[in-house]
Amino acid sequence: MARTRYVPNPGFEEYRERFAEHFQMERRDGIVLLRMHTGGGDVQWSWELHRAIGQAFRTVGSDPENEVMILTSAGDRWIASRDDTSFEGEEEDPARCSYEYMYSDGRRMLSSLVHEVEIPTLGVIPGPGFHLELPLLCDLTVCSETAVFGDMHFEAGWVPGDGIHCALIELLGVKRAAWALLMNERIDAGRALELGLVNEVVPGDTLMDRAWEIAGRLAARNRITRRMTVQVLRRPWKRRLHEDLDVGWSSEMWAYLADEPRHR
Repeated sequence: MARTRYVPNPGFEEYRERFAEHFQMERRDGIVLLRMHTGGGDVQWSWELHRAIGQAFRTVGSDPENEVMILTSAGDRWIASRDDTSFEGEEEDPARCSYEYMYSDGRRMLSSLVHEVEIPTLGVIPGPGFHLELPLLCDLTVCSETAVFGDMHFEAGWVPGDGIHCALIELLGVKRAAWALLMNERIDAGRALELGLVNEVVPGDTLMDRAWEIAGRLAARNRITRRMTVQVLRRPWKRRLHEDLDVGWSSEMWAYLADEPRHR
């Protein structure tokens, strides 16, 4: 008999409660649903959610009872706005905040999705919003007819380096991605389908039904074959993140600290 024991993974009920403030979690026949929310409604972006996303991905990925993951958000938008109260401490120590809450958590958020959730992932976009790199980096992505894609980093005076650049360059190609990022292009759902940003456009009132249907089809396949197929399909994303994510985030944070008299 072994002298030591396996460290047990937390059970679903345990981590569902742990992340309840940020995610409404549900599991059916191995399909785990993560629905982001703020107070049960539209998502308000915050540093707390920024950190919780990566933590949730790592936890879900470590649970062998999970076979497919659906990622979506409450309400009819992907991320509706931001919680300004969450960022009130930023001016007191911008360097620490830029590293701990933006750079570190942001990199882990995306790398955990691609590297540590070793099951098929389905991004479900109920409508417009920001931080769309999350559903776009999922293996499959479906959206409602009201979804709009784009990124306002450059328009707002920021370097678009926190992951959206990886998603758009990989899916659109260099020239199209440059236009989208530099010109603040807004891409509607139909055009997104044509360009290969999403796999399907579904009416909003049937979006989640379709998501469960797709996830059920994936979950019905042989377990090991399904999981290893995901690793084959993830190779382009792993290369893209390896080559571009760290330098993108570093560039964004350096410019954030240096473009204004924030640096010490």
